[in-house]
Amino acid sequence: MAAEGEYESILCVKPDVNVYRIPPRASNRAYRAADWKLDAPDWSGRMRITAKGKVAYIKLEDKVSGELFAQAPVKEYPGVAVETVSDSSRYFVLRIQDDNGRSAFIGVGFGDRGDAFDFNVALQDHFKWVKQENEISKSAQLGDSGPKLDLGFKEGQTITLNIGQGKKRDKPRPQSSGGFGLLPPPPGGKIAPPPSSGSSNHNIVPQTGGTATGCLLELDSSNSNTVVQSNPSSDLWGDFSAPASSVPPPSRPQNTANWIQF
Repeated sequence: MAAEGEYESILCVKPDVNVYRIPPRASNRAYRAADWKLDAPDWSGRMRITAKGKVAYIKLEDKVSGELFAQAPVKEYPGVAVETVSDSSRYFVLRIQDDNGRSAFIGVGFGDRGDAFDFNVALQDHFKWVKQENEISKSAQLGDSGPKLDLGFKEGQTITLNIGQGKKRDKPRPQSSGGFGLLPPPPGGKIAPPPSSGSSNHNIVPQTGGTATGCLLELDSSNSNTVVQSNPSSDLWGDFSAPASSVPPPSRPQNTANWIQF
């Protein structure tokens, strides 16, 4: 039966229907409307089909007062509650029940085939909806009790992602022969040694009037305007070998004095 408090909807209403008292069925053969007294119906009235939950109710009511004459609860269709006859599409057999649970079989018929068609379709649509609801309910139950998909990582499981890897790697730049990118020394020369401690407080300037820097002039520490000529034969930069195309060294001055006055 339908649950308490459920909303009752109307599926179909037919204003004219005839009811027949039918003889008991002696065998398993189908009902035949020709066995009924079709020209003398036992009751005439209105048919109203309602649905409360998953159960449909075929109600036979008085046309004027709406008083209930009989009611047939239908839990499945086709089924024992509603059966067709073998010799007509306008007649059916209903199993009616009272409030005490007693049941009986009666015959109903429509004067128009269109009304019979609407009656049949209304029941089919309702129980098609009932079937869908049952399938949804079963799917929900299986989804709650069935195995769930575990998408978590197992203990010790890792994943590797290759993001932004190029097809070609940059080639390492070649390093210089020194290993640190330093420039090589000039050809045929050596790095000059640091000046001696005796001349650390003097400014060394080239001799004026000469054509090359073969000798150096040493300024007097007394702040005078005289310079002291260094030994012409000793060259602080003598470690460098002059290239073949260089200018020949200048001739030595004729004055042998050690002091040259500016």
